[in-house]
Amino acid sequence: MSHHPRIAHAGLRAKIMSADAAAALIRHGDNVGMSGFTGAGYPKVIPQALARHIARQHEAGEPFRIGVWTGASTAPELDGALAQVGGIEMRLPYQSDPTCRQRINAGHMAYIDIHLSHVAQFVWFGFLGQLDTAVVEVAGILEDGRLIPSSSVGNNKTWLDQAQRVILEVNSWQPEGLEGMHDIYYGTQRPPARQPIPLTHTGDRIGEPYLRCDPQKVVAIVETHMPDRNSSFTPPDEASQRIAGHILEFLEHEVGKGRLPPGLLPLQSGVGNIANAVLSGLNQGRFEGLTAYTEVLQDGMLDMLKSGKLAFASATALSLSPAASEEFLAHLDFYRQRIVLRPQEISNHPEVIRRLGVIAMNGMIEADIYGNVNSTHVMGTRIMNGIGGSGDFARNAYLSIFMTPSTAKGGSVSCIVPMVSHVDHTEHDVQIVVTEQGLADLRGLSPRQRARVVIERCAHPDYRPALQDYLERAEALGRSGHGGGLHTPHLLDEALSWHARYERTGKM
Repeated sequence: MSHHPRIAHAGLRAKIMSADAAAALIRHGDNVGMSGFTGAGYPKVIPQALARHIARQHEAGEPFRIGVWTGASTAPELDGALAQVGGIEMRLPYQSDPTCRQRINAGHMAYIDIHLSHVAQFVWFGFLGQLDTAVVEVAGILEDGRLIPSSSVGNNKTWLDQAQRVILEVNSWQPEGLEGMHDIYYGTQRPPARQPIPLTHTGDRIGEPYLRCDPQKVVAIVETHMPDRNSSFTPPDEASQRIAGHILEFLEHEVGKGRLPPGLLPLQSGVGNIANAVLSGLNQGRFEGLTAYTEVLQDGMLDMLKSGKLAFASATALSLSPAASEEFLAHLDFYRQRIVLRPQEISNHPEVIRRLGVIAMNGMIEADIYGNVNSTHVMGTRIMNGIGGSGDFARNAYLSIFMTPSTAKGGSVSCIVPMVSHVDHTEHDVQIVVTEQGLADLRGLSPRQRARVVIERCAHPDYRPALQDYLERAEALGRSGHGGGLHTPHLLDEALSWHARYERTGKM
């Protein structure tokens, strides 16, 4: 019997080496495509070995920086380790690491914030330059060289196809029972040869369970036995529960009006405590036979699958707390029948999202009175994480919902403002705005009608008078003939200074 049971391909077993030896194959200036999506399925040891190698090079006075491309956010062992040694020249398409964020905002690291559905095709088109090396975690290697994907798929298919060299981490911590849960679609072509994606129901399987990789490109294999970064979620607070209540009441209303079927339409949910509160509310509600077509399957959806409220979930990654991870591993056969993990170019594909009629629910930093949403920047200049997949879903969803508490920083900052300091989702892509104060349905409303509904239903009472006053004075200016118009009335100097006044005084 082989001493390497997860590596059945004899030729590839000959390429097993240490993490340090594998990391030494990555060169200064390389663009490196790494696996990983929201703390799942990222390489565990090679990035840390590479960080040590980079630190030694820097101590010797030698430059060493690389481009790091992933599926989405990863973990401290990857983003944090490489950022701390100043080893990242360019990062894309999404990150949530504190050290990365600090270096990006200090101007020491370049960052391109990209819609997640765009990444793979931008690489195929050659827009981002050559992909030199792929570092991809897998759960195993079959005798014929096919790869059993790990707990996330992300952009791995594209990395393996496009990279000049491939390094694999074979992680025996990832359960062998993951085999068969994935659906890797190889039918995507470049224009003008593109064909429709044949996916018409959430649970459709249109590809194959394995990743393909030319064994000749594999230059190293490293064996690991290490868990994913599993972050615990805090219990929903009162604001999150109230937001969830408003959304559930709205969905009930839409069913009553005949605009949604009794089992709703496929759900997409961003990551975080508010999203989990909404899912928890759905799990306790009356809707049955629900489905999900989303990026990340987190605790709330796992609970819904377990209870039977959710019949099926399609995603590109798992993102489970330690307790939920134990539940998943203990009942893997049950979940494998109800979950499919796809490449993010399919999980986030506009064509499929539009066809399925997805109900998109995403978080934000702030919304303005006209429905523009900022989900990435503080004060218009400081990046927090990135747009992720929210834009893929918002523009193409059947219903596009954005949610946030009405205030931040202990109530000293309003999350409803006259003009957002940075626009990620224009008013054209935002249908529903929700805070703990209430829900604003913006469908069919003109800008000034939107403004009144957002202020009345979503703004915190402490800030509502200032927002109403702003709108009335902007309208008065538009009527005066001395400047401005009445379609989307603004006092530009005041709108832009609103954020600065908060920053300076903590209040309006």
